[in-house]
Amino acid sequence: MKKLLIFLFCSVVAFAQKDLSASEKFQTELNQSFSDSLKSPLTKEDLQHFKGLDFFSLNEKYIVEAKFVRTKKEKAFAMKTTTSRTPLYVKYGELHFTIDEKEFKLNVYQNIDLSKKPGYADYLFLPFSDLTCGKESYIGGRYVDMRMQKGKTWTIDFNKAYNPYCAYNYKYSCPIVPLENDLDIEILAGVKKYHD
Repeated sequence: MKKLLIFLFCSVVAFAQKDLSASEKFQTELNQSFSDSLKSPLTKEDLQHFKGLDFFSLNEKYIVEAKFVRTKKEKAFAMKTTTSRTPLYVKYGELHFTIDEKEFKLNVYQNIDLSKKPGYADYLFLPFSDLTCGKESYIGGRYVDMRMQKGKTWTIDFNKAYNPYCAYNYKYSCPIVPLENDLDIEILAGVKKYHD
């Protein structure tokens, strides 16, 4: 019995570490991308002084299990952006989850044009805003990229939340977070706002 409990405990610890290692890898790769002049959204001036993005500390609390509800008969809509561009999205489903014993819901979307490109058929877009916006994080909200997951329980890793490119450079056109994806809680995970 004791050996079984030790095994289960070690399995849980390994699972948590695995999750956080994936988060850490994402953040490392994001910094590498921002450091690359061919990929970086930063202006030439900012790129010269770039030493790395500012992140909240990695936190298992913000890797949440969500109940996925597939929405049916949703019509494509033009999502507002920071420019006149209006890409077509469709609401793919809802993610219901709990943090600090409070229940929340986020809509997850699919970009119509992107879904037609090779390798992106299962790609989903999760934009959100929260109570850190305008304080610790970017005022316009943040994004999490997702892939479709099997079953009715999906994982959201807010440690992988990143800023829209327009948070760094005005030349980019970025989707505006829909009002229904505003969370009444501080999500202390992912990228913080950019400091010059």
